Amino acid sequence: MSKKHLFKNFAVLSCAAMLLLSGCQSSPDTAKDSSQTPATNSSAETGAESNTDTNKDTNKDTNKDTNGDTDKTANTSAETGDNITVTDARGEISIPANPQKIVDISGNSDILSVLGYKVAGTANSDAYDYTKFPSYLEDVLEGASILGYSMQDTMDVEGIISLEPDLIIISTVQEKMYQQLSEIAPVVILELAQTDWKEDVKSVAGIMNKTAKADQWLSSYEEKALKIGEEIRSSYGEDTTYLALLASGGQIFIFDKAGIGSILYDDMGLKRPEGMPVQENISLPVVSYEGLAQIDADRILAIGTDEDLASLRENPVWKNMEPVKNGNVLELPSSPYFNQGYSCIGRSLFLDEASSLMEKLK
Repeated sequence: MSKKHLFKNFAVLSCAAMLLLSGCQSSPDTAKDSSQTPATNSSAETGAESNTDTNKDTNKDTNKDTNGDTDKTANTSAETGDNITVTDARGEISIPANPQKIVDISGNSDILSVLGYKVAGTANSDAYDYTKFPSYLEDVLEGASILGYSMQDTMDVEGIISLEPDLIIISTVQEKMYQQLSEIAPVVILELAQTDWKEDVKSVAGIMNKTAKADQWLSSYEEKALKIGEEIRSSYGEDTTYLALLASGGQIFIFDKAGIGSILYDDMGLKRPEGMPVQENISLPVVSYEGLAQIDADRILAIGTDEDLASLRENPVWKNMEPVKNGNVLELPSSPYFNQGYSCIGRSLFLDEASSLMEKLK
């Protein structure tokens, strides 16, 4: 998943299953208890298969570049033993100039991969099953040890020790572990942006002295997003509106400035529908079914578990909405698509399959 905003959103939409971000701990079992398992309806299965195929090719390419960069920097570190001083959320800290064995529990292992690092330990586990990687990060994180979920405030300390890291990266979520982890290796603590994922990429890159590489990756991403957005608008109309929602626990959450929504609107330039609530902070706006019916969307992407999507389909207000009656709803499984919108690699992979996903709509 993954980021601070991801946890806030996830905590809100499964409040019975997870505790709030402010210093509280969640357990892997809570997500399972709240029926948050991947959807398996026919539309969702099709999306998942498309996502998996795309991920394998793209992630292999990412890993090839990553491993090459990591090998070069690792050799330099081994030969020189140089340290650099960086500024994190707590102030200045000395870290290896070219770390060879990074443990990242901040949820930014995807960003580190883009910057040319392969982590030894990670907390980028699936929000719906903490024991595995999200499908879109399986290749990138292959071989890494799962130490927890990035929005938990405690992790597997023994697992971290066993990896013998030369650098540990945490976020403010795990700040209470700082002193304990500092006895193992230098610890960088990150303060993550609320809704601007690009700022997170730049922040991590700045600390790791990889700003140029981050800028290059972001530029390539932005160019790809605009190109695919133009293709979709050309195929389905400049004025066609799109709505991305999450069905969870009987509630409807609207993606606007975060997750899949920000890919559609901010990155691809697709049109927001009239009547859509504006996201004012890190939490996803919640609407009633009656409020949802007032949103004038032409096409809907509905994300949820198998159970939540089944409940959505049975709601009489939902059944009477024009996009639903016209067959313009695409159902996507919450794993991987919920997390995916909060990951830089996940967003890029979503772009790769966006056109084929849109073809499934009428």
